[in-house]
Amino acid sequence: MEGLVMPPIQEMFRGKRVWVSGHTGFKGSWLTEWLLQMGAIVHGYALEPDTTPSLFDLLGLRYRIGHEVADIRNAALVRSSIQEFRPDYLFHLAAQPLVRRSYAFPVETYGTNVMGTIHVLESLREISHPCSAVVVTTDKVYENLESGRAYEEADPLGGRDPYSSSKAMAEIATAAYHNSYFQNGLVRIACARAGNVIGGGDWAEDRIVPDAMRALDGAGIISVRNPAAVRPWQHVLEPLGGYLLLASKLGSGATCAESFNFGPREDSNRTVADLVTEILKHRKGKWIDASQPGALHEAKFLNLSIKKADRVLHWRPVWGFETTVEKTVEWYQGVHAGMGANGICNRQINEYTLQANLLIP
Repeated sequence: MEGLVMPPIQEMFRGKRVWVSGHTGFKGSWLTEWLLQMGAIVHGYALEPDTTPSLFDLLGLRYRIGHEVADIRNAALVRSSIQEFRPDYLFHLAAQPLVRRSYAFPVETYGTNVMGTIHVLESLREISHPCSAVVVTTDKVYENLESGRAYEEADPLGGRDPYSSSKAMAEIATAAYHNSYFQNGLVRIACARAGNVIGGGDWAEDRIVPDAMRALDGAGIISVRNPAAVRPWQHVLEPLGGYLLLASKLGSGATCAESFNFGPREDSNRTVADLVTEILKHRKGKWIDASQPGALHEAKFLNLSIKKADRVLHWRPVWGFETTVEKTVEWYQGVHAGMGANGICNRQINEYTLQANLLIP
C-alpha cells in the first residue's frame, strides 16, 4: 500500500454514490457538505437533528441530498436503504455520542452504537457490488489507564462507561465481520478513531465548545466541569479529511481492514482550561471551575498516536491548537453576524484542503 499512486481525492468521489449514516449530526453535516462540494451523490440515513439550531438545517442539506429519516436500530430499514442505494462508499457515523448521556441511557447507547453498527455490517454482507466502508468510532475505545502515553491502534480496547465500551464493542464486531464475511474483496472496511472534535455548527448539550458559545452569548461566564482534563483537540475537518483519505485508499483496491487514529499534533493535547482560555482570546467573557465532588467518571487524560495514519495513509494534521480554536470561533461569530453557514463552511473546507494538499488539481 505504501507508495501507492493516488488520483486527486476529489476524483475518487466525483459522481460516486456515498451512503452516510448520522448525516444530520455535527460531523455528519460537515462530511456531507464536503462530499457535495466534491460532486458526490449522497444519501443520508439518520434521525432528525436533535438540536435547534442545527448545522444540517443551516446548510439546507435536506433539500440537496437523499435525506432518509430512520433509526439505525431498525435492521430492516438499514438493509433496504443500503440495498436500494447501492453505495460505492459508506461512512457510518450514526451514534449516541455523549459519555454522560450514556450513563443515563445505557440501553439506548448500546442499541445505537453496537447493534446499529451490526445492522450496517449485516447489510454490507448482503451487497453484490464493490463498496468501501469506514466505521467511525472514537478515541475512547481504548482501555484508558491514564498513564500519559499516546495510545496506538494495537493497544487493548476497553471502556469504563457505556459510551466508550459500546464503541469498543462496535470495533470488535467490525473486525469479526471482516474476518468472517468480507474476504471476497467486495466490501473493504476500516475503522476510524478520532480525538475530541470541535468546530463551527455544534450545538449539542454537554460539550465544552457549544456550552461555551451559549454562555458567551448570554451572561458571558463559562462553567467548566473538568478544567484539568487533557484532551486531543482537533478541528472537525481534520478527522473528516482522514476518513475521506482512508475511504479513497480502500476504494483504490488497497487492503486497509484495520483501525486508524486521527488525532492532532502532540502540542494540541491541552487541558479544558487551556481550551476555554484560548476561546476567550477571541470573545469577551470569563470562565469558572464548576467541578463537583462525586461527579460521574470522565477520563482525565487521553492522547492518541497518529504514527500509523502518517506511515500508511500519509495523513497528518494541518491546523494546530490555536488555528483550530480561531476557526471555530470565527464560524460562530460569522453566523451570529448573519453570514451564511454554507459560505463559511465551504470557505473553511477550501482553506483546509489546500493546506492539507488533499485536493490537488
